[in-house]
Amino acid sequence: MQRRRFMGLAALGMVSAIGLSAAGCGNDSKAGGDVTLKVVVADYGTPGSANSSKGYWDDLVRAFEADGRHGGVKVDVTVLSWEEVDDKVAEMVKAGEAPDIAQIGAYADYAASDKLYSASELLSIPVHADIIPALAQAGELGRVQYGLPFVSSTRLLFYNKTLFTEAGLDPAKPPKSWDELQAAAEALRTAGVKHPYGLPLGPEEAQAESMMWMLSGGGGYTDNVNTYTLDSNENVKTFTWLRDEFVGKGLTGPDSPGKTNRRQLFEAFAKGEVGMLNGHPTLMQQAAKGKVDFGTAPLPGREGEAGATMGVADWIMGFKQNGNREQIGAFLDFVFSTEQHYSFTDRYDLLPVTTSASEKMLDDKKHKDLWPFLEQLGAAEFYPVSKVSWAATSAEVKKSIGRAVEKGTDPQAVLTSLQRRAETEEAAARARR
Repeated sequence: MQRRRFMGLAALGMVSAIGLSAAGCGNDSKAGGDVTLKVVVADYGTPGSANSSKGYWDDLVRAFEADGRHGGVKVDVTVLSWEEVDDKVAEMVKAGEAPDIAQIGAYADYAASDKLYSASELLSIPVHADIIPALAQAGELGRVQYGLPFVSSTRLLFYNKTLFTEAGLDPAKPPKSWDELQAAAEALRTAGVKHPYGLPLGPEEAQAESMMWMLSGGGGYTDNVNTYTLDSNENVKTFTWLRDEFVGKGLTGPDSPGKTNRRQLFEAFAKGEVGMLNGHPTLMQQAAKGKVDFGTAPLPGREGEAGATMGVADWIMGFKQNGNREQIGAFLDFVFSTEQHYSFTDRYDLLPVTTSASEKMLDDKKHKDLWPFLEQLGAAEFYPVSKVSWAATSAEVKKSIGRAVEKGTDPQAVLTSLQRRAETEEAAARARR
């Protein structure tokens, strides 16, 4: 079904296969000039190792500079770890030394302060149209796209087939509803599984686990007009169910969810100690190394399969400060060309953000395990990253959402407190604009 949706876009002539020579309202693909673009990006591998992203960028820059269409444009890429790249770019911008291009975790602050070119000012028409619509929309601020999705991922339910069998569960029939999820977790607990269901609501990535549960319960962080709804009735019901029917019944293991991080549960899953948990494609590699026989399935929902899953994207953007719009656009057109974009996602088992590269992945049987994640992408829901207040709100969720599932705690009170903080941050952000 997802494949037909991608092909539908291709039939409309909206993919980059049209060619970069097509007329566009963005850059001239032959833009040149003796300019050296300063580019700062995140490392998706291990810095200093063979799988560092530096190798990819070195190859890409060589190919770009060797392409005669780009004249004297040179590119200087700095690859930094995820732990430092956002802060480093923020420091550069504050010092008046913004890079021409940054590939980081968020764009909204810079867009709101008019520091970024819009996507239509940078990309040629075929390249811009090739970006998957749900991802393009997630990069908008005030209905103008500034954030260009760089790579993406979605989330699925992972489950240990061996533990399912030992618990008397059919590994060919993963749970589809919360009731089925609870019943499976109870069977796994009875069979002695340490973590029947892994619920990481600790500070590492509680905002992600929370969003998945909100979506599966019919709620979310915001409504369809992008207004915060953390304490909606749906969200309160979701966390009340988690507190009473899951955590309260000992189905998440011996540790408090609010003090449990995703990384430790991923490691435990790879050791065969977790029956079920929500995960992204990287977990497949860890599980395979641990020789875990696992399956994946859509997220269970309140009454059946959840109507949506969570999608995550990292962002690349062009800064106005140095005035190199055409050169930035020419380089980004090259970055998002089917060959180059697919090369990166292929290297790191991530999901492409363009229709053409997604089609290529769907034709590559080597990535068959990624197809279920890719099929979810078109209907995925994303963090409200277009809200300038989201960074502060997300940080607060990480700190306190775990309390909503603790015994004796009122989920309504926790969520209402988060809602008020989010509204305060949003009002402050609007006042600064």
